[in-house]
Amino acid sequence: MVRWWRGRWTGAWAGTLAVLAASAASAQERPLLRLLVPPAESLSIVGPQVRATGVLGANAIRELLDHGFPARLTYRVELWSTAGLFDRRQRSTQWDVVLRFDPVRRVYEGVRVVNDLATPLGTFERLPDAVTAIERPDRADIRASPGNDDPQYYTATLTLEMLAVSDLDELERWVRGDLNPVVRGRRNPGTALGRGARTLLSRLLGGEKRVIEARSEVFRLPRARG
Repeated sequence: MVRWWRGRWTGAWAGTLAVLAASAASAQERPLLRLLVPPAESLSIVGPQVRATGVLGANAIRELLDHGFPARLTYRVELWSTAGLFDRRQRSTQWDVVLRFDPVRRVYEGVRVVNDLATPLGTFERLPDAVTAIERPDRADIRASPGNDDPQYYTATLTLEMLAVSDLDELERWVRGDLNPVVRGRRNPGTALGRGARTLLSRLLGGEKRVIEARSEVFRLPRARG
């Protein structure tokens, strides 16, 4: 499968670049990251709800997906306390969502990865259906500190990275079930073509990575009734 992709990339190089260059200048949906704190009585039981919208809405990103470049979305949520002169980070959690297009079966595949444990998000024939699945609200596994009377708040960061030609070996391992290389970003040096493609695609995207952030309102845990 990897060899097939590489051959197709080499043959369609000029046409792909023309499409990407045109789409990069087109209108884009503004990406948003929302962070919703649970009700006061549930703050120490469940974590905040996180939802990203419009992250995969840019035409350039969708063209990259359709030409075999997987998208990796890395979510990181942190709990902070405002006591003292400086805010203090209490704890954090992180997970990844990987979306790729299988050119053989002509379907999009999504997977959510937490601590190297993968959960399939589904297989879709249409990109809009895949994006809908990727953008469903997710619950972060991080809860407010019980017994902490200080004001607290959550922050969330979403990093979008399009994996490049030099990532295809790692992607093949992902397809076989070994997710560590793709999720953690380890990759082979790649060929000169791969390095050149990565540089050009990075410019088309306006940077190799896109990062959006969100912050919740400040909250306090309800006092225990004596």
